Amino acid sequence: MATAQLQSVSATAPVTGSPRDVRTAVLAALFAKQVGLLMRDYPYDSVMAARVLGQGYAYLLTAMAHRGERLGLVPSRLFDIGVHAIILDTVAYAELCRKYNAGHFLHHVPKVEMKNDGSVMRTAHLIAADGWELDLPLWEDAADCGPCHHGNDSH
Repeated sequence: MATAQLQSVSATAPVTGSPRDVRTAVLAALFAKQVGLLMRDYPYDSVMAARVLGQGYAYLLTAMAHRGERLGLVPSRLFDIGVHAIILDTVAYAELCRKYNAGHFLHHVPKVEMKNDGSVMRTAHLIAADGWELDLPLWEDAADCGPCHHGNDSH
């Protein structure tokens, strides 16, 4: 997806004021730990790891805020790595689900085939509309992504 098209996400999203930062929803020590895990497992410096993790949290918190709506939200391939870092830290992830998803576990239901149906960019619009900061360069691979179960509340 071209950067110009991505920039329209922030321009068209009905957000007023400063975007919300996921670090207000996550304990600093947990965020730092998960940044460290990303740096351990991927060739990221702390800045890139924090960006990927931040978009992962914005995605999951948006999905949780829209539980039951069956929107088929989908992350980009790049920050899906951050989503996986979050959900693999199962004790912390269970607490996130308890706090932000009314105790309901947000399941991970991957599919093998990738889809190119616009669901990733619809997700970007919803994240922005919900007021979360959108790191647009991390959405550039959006057209080739979306292997998650469509129309479900899962990731």
